[in-house]
Formats: sequence, structure tokens, C-alpha cells
Amino acid sequence: MKKAKNNLSFLNIEKAIVFLDQLIETRLRTFFESKKAKKELAKIPFPKFKNDGSTFWEFIKGQKMTLEEVVVLVLALIPHLNPSFLNNQISSKLPKNNDFPEIGGVKSIDQRYFLPTGETVLFLLAGNNLTQKSRIQSLFSEEHFFAKRGILHLENVKSGTPKTTGKLILNEEYVDLFVLGKKNLPKLSMDFPATHLKTKLEWDDLVLPQRTLNEILEIKNWVEHSDTLMNDWGMAKKLKQGYRALFHGPSGTGKTMTATLLGNQTGMEVFRIDLSMVVSKFIGETEKNLSSLFDRAINKNWILFFDEADALFGKRTNVRDAHDKYANQEVSYLLQRIENHSGLIILASNFKGNMDAAFTRRFQSFIQFSIPNAVDRLRIWQNAFPKKVKLEEIIDLMSIAEKFELSGSNIMNVVQFASLQALARKSNEIKNQDILTGIRKEFMKEGKLV
Repeated sequence: MKKAKNNLSFLNIEKAIVFLDQLIETRLRTFFESKKAKKELAKIPFPKFKNDGSTFWEFIKGQKMTLEEVVVLVLALIPHLNPSFLNNQISSKLPKNNDFPEIGGVKSIDQRYFLPTGETVLFLLAGNNLTQKSRIQSLFSEEHFFAKRGILHLENVKSGTPKTTGKLILNEEYVDLFVLGKKNLPKLSMDFPATHLKTKLEWDDLVLPQRTLNEILEIKNWVEHSDTLMNDWGMAKKLKQGYRALFHGPSGTGKTMTATLLGNQTGMEVFRIDLSMVVSKFIGETEKNLSSLFDRAINKNWILFFDEADALFGKRTNVRDAHDKYANQEVSYLLQRIENHSGLIILASNFKGNMDAAFTRRFQSFIQFSIPNAVDRLRIWQNAFPKKVKLEEIIDLMSIAEKFELSGSNIMNVVQFASLQALARKSNEIKNQDILTGIRKEFMKEGKLV
């Protein structure tokens, strides 16, 4: 009988930590004796990792990681497993005054724990060998898989400060992967101003004009075949990476629902960007917020959905004052990040004309969402009611669909109102009058007369 895999086994991580402890002790003891250090470091046995079925094992095996890469990964992971480990191991081996700046590191907010930096990595893996240090720094380059896959990075530092003084940060998804055995999706926060969208609806529940559906399928084609197009067919040199689409049309016509269903169909996670958390009145903060968002999305199987995007991606203005100048800089920064993003970005706007021309020139798709016609409205009405209810005999959905020009969102609001009215009567029958009252309420919300 095949033994079940245990993705929460820490056997290999423990082996790597033992090796790291030996590395710290040897490097500190022999730092100023380069010849002795070289000999003693060579004596430290390389951990023999075994297939314990853990996510850590699968990861280091899949990436064919070198010992140096494993050391960096474990250094970044340890504060999440045992916050006091590095502090205890390093302080116990330092001189009595604990003054040894070569090892780098910063203190945690509460000043209790040692957190590794890029300098810590250089010290442990290269000592004072400049050639070796230069090679080790490549582990933090944009070309390394650590950066390409958004696994770990050095925290940004002030201009003019050595980059290696930045704190070593393992991205949250990978902390969860190694500690909990699976990646958890990021939650809405100031550091990640986006909400995960899911739906139980199916693709067949989407009622759109055939032309619109055909254009949506073009996006699906890109998701399924872009890798072949760019790599196998060699188009990466000729085409911009990523895909950018604009959904435009009145509210309630299915833009958000379509983006969510597209994620379900393609196996991609959909995140709706909360613009209220992104846009800041403070100079430079909007760019900082967006940078954090795009950095988290690098090489993820995500759809970034900017709803009411004209608030952020609107037309640039003539420069009249400093505010206009920085507002235009925000738009330019957005343009750059969107153009360089390798994934799928969908912008939604009620009015296509509100979007800056510099953005629209770089979109692969412009997809119009319109108020459904009578035939499509009838389909929405027919599919909208709960299966447990019955309609009053005098209800004529065809007549209602022809007479009242409503969006899909409006129709669902009416169905909710009518269903609640039936429940309040302790009945499962939807009354015609309840539907008409619900329709009247929808028109009144929009300032229209019935």
C-alpha cells in the first residue's frame, strides 16, 4: 500500500536548519582566517534531503536548488518558524559586546529578534571574499527564479543605501506553503488592496450578446495558448508580454460577473482592486500602493480586475499646478506597470471615452457591455428566480422583458425583492404586483419614471 504524502513534514527543513547552525558557528569562528574558513566550511556535511512528501521537498526538488539557494530560503523562513532561533544562535557565538556589524541583520519591531538581511546572506555564504560576494548577490537579481516567481526579495532601502542592507523577506504565499502545506490567497489589507472574487454561477448563466461572448473567448484563447505563442512559436521577441482588456458599458451589465466567470473557466484567481485603498492624496503613495500590488502579482495565475477604472486610469490633464503634475505622473507610472505586467489585466469603465488614450492604445481588447435586449432580458428573468418558487399565473415574463429595459443587475434586485415579499407572506408564490413594485424601485433609484 502506497504511503500517503505528508506535506507538513519538517524533516528536511530541520536538516537545513542544522546545516545553517553549523554554517553560522563556523563562519563566525573563522571569519578573519580565510584559509581556515575554507577548509572548515568544506567539512560541514551537505544535508541529505529525503522525499518526505512535504511541500518543502517538492519545491527544492522541482527547482533543483543549490545549497546556497536552500540557505537563503531557510534564512528567510526561520523567523516564521522559530523567531528566536537566529537571535539565540548568533548572539551566543558573538564576542561578549555583541558588536559584529559584518553579519548584518535588523531587529524586529519589538527589538527582541534578529531578522536576516542581504548582508547576513553575504556574510554566511561569502565571508570577506569579494568575488564570492558578487556571485552570491546574483541570488537577488531580477533574473533569478526567487524574483521571477515572487518567492523572496530584499526589502527596499533608501536611495544611496546598499541594497544588501534590506531585510530578507519571504513572500506570504510561500510562508504558508512551507508552514501550512498550501498556499493561501492574500486577504484585503493596506499592503494588498484587492478582494478575491468567486462565484458559484456557471458559464451558461452568463447572458451576453453573441458578439460580446466571442470577444470574451478571445481572452480565454490567450490564457490557454499564450505560453505556446510566446515561447514555442518564438513571439516573445516581437510581442508585449501580458494581456490587457477594457470592459466598458453601463453598470449592472455583467462586467464583474464576466471577469469572475473567466477566472473560473481558466483556473485563474480573480482579484478586484479596491481603488479607495490605492489612490492617495499624498504624493508618491498611489504609486507605492500600486507597486506593492503588482509586485505580489508577478508570475501568479491571477486576473487583476480594476472596477470603475476611469477613477485611476482617466485622462491626463493639462498641467496647471503641482497636483496636476503628480496626477499625470501617477497615470504614467500605471501605464508602465500595466505594459510590463505578464499576466491578464481587465479594466472596467462605464464610459470608454473616459480612459486615457495612452492606455487604450495598449489594450488588446475593447469589449462593450450593453443593456440586454428583450430576448436576453427574458432569458435572465427565466433563470433568475429560485427553483422553489412558483410564479403567479398572470405573470407574463415575455411582456415584462419587452416593456422594461433593465440590466441584469436590476433584474436580480427585482427578483430578490419579490422573493423576500413572498417569504414575508410565508408563501412560495411570486406575485405579479411584487415584480412591478420591484421594477418601480429600480427605476426610482436611477431617477427614471416608470
